[in-house]
Amino acid sequence: MRVVVLRLGHRPERDKRVTTHVGLVARAFGAEEMILAGRDDKLVEGLQDVSERWGGGFQVRSAESWKGEVRRWKDSGGGIVHLTMYGTPISESIDEIRLADPLMVVVGAEKVPPEIYDIADWNVGVGNQPHSEVAALAVFLDRLFLGRELDRDFRGRLEVVPSPRFKTVIERRGEDEG
Repeated sequence: MRVVVLRLGHRPERDKRVTTHVGLVARAFGAEEMILAGRDDKLVEGLQDVSERWGGGFQVRSAESWKGEVRRWKDSGGGIVHLTMYGTPISESIDEIRLADPLMVVVGAEKVPPEIYDIADWNVGVGNQPHSEVAALAVFLDRLFLGRELDRDFRGRLEVVPSPRFKTVIERRGEDEG
């Protein structure tokens, strides 16, 4: 399943850390791409660097118009999920959402434009309480992929060797690089 995350409302001076974490979670939990509505070249470069070093082929790009991205996505037949605490509980909608391919997941920062609620095929609540959009994205993607995304081999230049007590990162060389 092809999944793209659209990050809305990013304010470079305020949201740099959270938006970076949205991108890291999107990559680690199975999305293929993050589209940043607006411009923050340093943030995009930083996330691309992570993808290049750690593998997985994740892409990040800026888009001037979120409306244009959403329109093109809809015109191509893709489904749109908007993560919001006001939405239908994830447990009631996830089975239907899994049938959509490709899928755009909209994650807001500041107040989300009201039209997103109408444009989205699903407004999904990952818990109907205030919490982080990073947490909502992680839970959503994990439920979407039934936990299988955590078993992916990213084939990057860097790789963590799991250990109960030590931090071990190895650097791959040659043909193993992805």
